[in-house]
Amino acid sequence: MSKTLPSWNLQSLLHHPAKDFTRITKQLNALISTLEAERPHLSANISVPRFKKIWEQYETVTEHMTTLRAFSFLWYSENTKNQEARAFDTQVRNRLTDYSNRLVFLDLWWQSLDPTNAVRLTAKAERFRYHLETLTRFTPHTLSESEERILTIKSTTGRQALETLYGVTTNSFTFRLKVKARTTRLTREQLMGYVRHPLASVRRGAYQALFKVYGEHRDVLGEMYKNLVQDWGNEGLTLRHYASPIAVRNITNDVPETAVDALLKTCRKNAGIFQEYFRLKGRLLKIKQFQRYDLYAPFAMKKSKYSFARAEQLVMEAYQAFSPELAKRAKQVLQEHHLDAAIRPGKMGGAFCYSVLPTQTPYVLVNFTGESRDVSTLAHELGHAVHAMMAREHSIFTFHSSLPLAETASVFGEHLLSDLLLQQEKDPKVKAGLLVHQLDDAYATIMRQAYFVQFERQAHHMVQQGVTIDALAQTYLTLLREQFGPHLPVDETFQWEWLTIPHIFASPFYCYAYSFGSLLVLSLFQRYQAEGPSFVPRYLQLLSGGGTASPQDLLKPLQVDINSTAFWQAGFTRIQGLVKELERSLP
Repeated sequence: MSKTLPSWNLQSLLHHPAKDFTRITKQLNALISTLEAERPHLSANISVPRFKKIWEQYETVTEHMTTLRAFSFLWYSENTKNQEARAFDTQVRNRLTDYSNRLVFLDLWWQSLDPTNAVRLTAKAERFRYHLETLTRFTPHTLSESEERILTIKSTTGRQALETLYGVTTNSFTFRLKVKARTTRLTREQLMGYVRHPLASVRRGAYQALFKVYGEHRDVLGEMYKNLVQDWGNEGLTLRHYASPIAVRNITNDVPETAVDALLKTCRKNAGIFQEYFRLKGRLLKIKQFQRYDLYAPFAMKKSKYSFARAEQLVMEAYQAFSPELAKRAKQVLQEHHLDAAIRPGKMGGAFCYSVLPTQTPYVLVNFTGESRDVSTLAHELGHAVHAMMAREHSIFTFHSSLPLAETASVFGEHLLSDLLLQQEKDPKVKAGLLVHQLDDAYATIMRQAYFVQFERQAHHMVQQGVTIDALAQTYLTLLREQFGPHLPVDETFQWEWLTIPHIFASPFYCYAYSFGSLLVLSLFQRYQAEGPSFVPRYLQLLSGGGTASPQDLLKPLQVDINSTAFWQAGFTRIQGLVKELERSLP
């Protein structure tokens, strides 16, 4: 299949890595030296023309740095065993770290400005407005330059070291699993494939093997977690004076706490919808007592194989029916050879979209094997690409969407494809399989992530008060049983699941962005189905905004109030509709 699959061409970034590296770094050194020479002139009464010139030079520097980083990463990702690419990637990362350290004074100067002069300068620099406002947003929580340097230096042997230690420790774990009278030792990635095994005993065994090992290491992993939480509180609350542990994340995302509260409250209120879905899934799979072990039990249906040409046709058809403009931009990614779908030894697994510069067509990597999930992945990653392309009029600082909106176009693209496939599908069993796939994804990205954050909220408070690891485990288990309700048993072993979630160690409260993004798309899709074509221009306007305003402001033209539980409820109305459609398809 690889012979017929597209591969990308990275020459729009660099032609000759070594020569171009020398050329670009020479330019960067000169540009950064020019910016450093401006340091004595950075004062509160700096003139608007001088300020704009400095920030335009900063923009140019950022574009050059981004181009180098993009090429080094993309070259490495197409074959991670390529020693030349790996060496180049390391060389680029080291050089860019040095450049970033030389430039940190610019952001710190801006953050030290008084509000009057910050407003004066921002008013005349619209191209950079939201980026500057974002820097200002952190001003109350920013320390002096020397204090920031101390925290950065100490973090390498403090927080970052603990995060690395967690990764090194857990990545070394192996798990013993017995399948068909044969016991095998597996990595975690290999083990997790068995939670989708057709046999319930194998699924149960896979989870038990996972939690046995993590449970045996609960003292070490639990202490790592407690120390990371303590560090988050010490820096965020004690030193930087954030109002709460989650406020650190909210301000980064530029989302008000009222919106996050509304989101999490609505998720908790609607846990019963997924409980009903799992009851139906149990019926569909003929599982007498559906348990937590069975969550990812596979639905056996006739598997279709897709050629890449057919996958491309379906994705383009889905986008075209919604917006010819989006279809045109998605097609552009393929026409310009910016998509790599081939299967090669050493190629990075998974899929991603890399938006480099506002003026440049993004690069997309997928590993296309012809499965139905690969078609969805193509729709998803091209959604990311068209989002960036719609925002190409903005600066490199503001064309990327913020984290809560980052999955909007990608997940919306998946729903467009799913809707098309459901309309075209006549076989009830295949249709049920498509619905199961959608609902499994909705659970994993919405309810599961929201309950991680519910746990974190309690855990951070408990750690500050002093708590045992066993008490944290019981809190997690209590929330898990609340999530699944009285009719879906959750075994005691799941009390150690929280130790297996890297995000809550490395990026506290990050997970609500998944719930936010997925539920937002479901709410918007529900609105699209109700309003029809009149919805499309406002949706395109949202994409065109990129990261030029807060999520709240970008969503206003769509008459979306993210602080309202009613808005988030609309997303669950869509999920409930899918559950009812699945119920109608059952014999």
